[in-house]
Amino acid sequence: MMFTRFTWVYLQASTVASAAPSARSVRAAVSSGTQTPEAAVKQEDEYIEVDLPKPLGFKFIRGNDGGAYVLENDPSIGNTDPRVQAGDKIVEISASFGQEVWKAENYGQIMYAIRTRNGNVYLKIKRNFGDLSFIKDDVSDGSEKSFKRERNGGNYGAGTKEIQERNYIQKRENERKRRELFDDALAKFKSGKVEDALVEFENIISLEPRNFVGDGGARNTPIFKVTQYNVACCYAMLDQADEGIKSLESAMASGFDNYDQIRKDKNLEKLRASPKFQPILDKYDEPVINWGAIKATAGIFGGWFGKKD
Repeated sequence: MMFTRFTWVYLQASTVASAAPSARSVRAAVSSGTQTPEAAVKQEDEYIEVDLPKPLGFKFIRGNDGGAYVLENDPSIGNTDPRVQAGDKIVEISASFGQEVWKAENYGQIMYAIRTRNGNVYLKIKRNFGDLSFIKDDVSDGSEKSFKRERNGGNYGAGTKEIQERNYIQKRENERKRRELFDDALAKFKSGKVEDALVEFENIISLEPRNFVGDGGARNTPIFKVTQYNVACCYAMLDQADEGIKSLESAMASGFDNYDQIRKDKNLEKLRASPKFQPILDKYDEPVINWGAIKATAGIFGGWFGKKD
């Protein structure tokens, strides 16, 4: 369901007075031994509302449920709110334009909304008080405990073997899922549904394995760099040149090296018109025209031909 920002704030404010005791007050009552009715003991979710100009000082990560969670609150990289902690979840966000507020659906949608937003970014954030279980790999079972014991003892046993087999199966399943998402996103892009494609591409990026090491020491999967390139194409098609340049640089930094395609792809036309494009490309590829050498040569010959008897 969609509200305008001001309508939502009004509805929220009108219900505050009748709300049940907060999770924090209930926890305090329980820890102090105070008898609390069963209805009050049930924890109530707490939320934070922020309205901040870009750039934001939050780093986000995909949670186990596919949602967007705060990974880090870093005022050195942008605007933040000190109340926000790692592990907090984004539940609503301002739309790309205007006063609409979108219900958070998945990580990709949140990244799309933030990166294409003109003006301040409104976020409604569910507080998790530093609980990071939503963004950790869910492997804390008997096999994981056996694996840890064996590892600490320098042994290889059933627990280690089971963990390795499960990780391998999970890796193959994640690769299959990402390929399917990629094919679906590419089909949407080709059919002109650029915004829908962009959300899917952002979701694919969020599924990049943590601490990945591939052949030759590669730190990113092959699908990651191609997806970043396609994200750049999407932002270019949406007239978001700055965001497109960021994604294009991420693609090249992760190993995308088809520089001829970058120079000619019609989908990147609006990025090539940006003054930031050429310096970024020259950073990763030898310039087609070495302007520095030309200027130096021109200076030499200019000096010769400019001499007077």
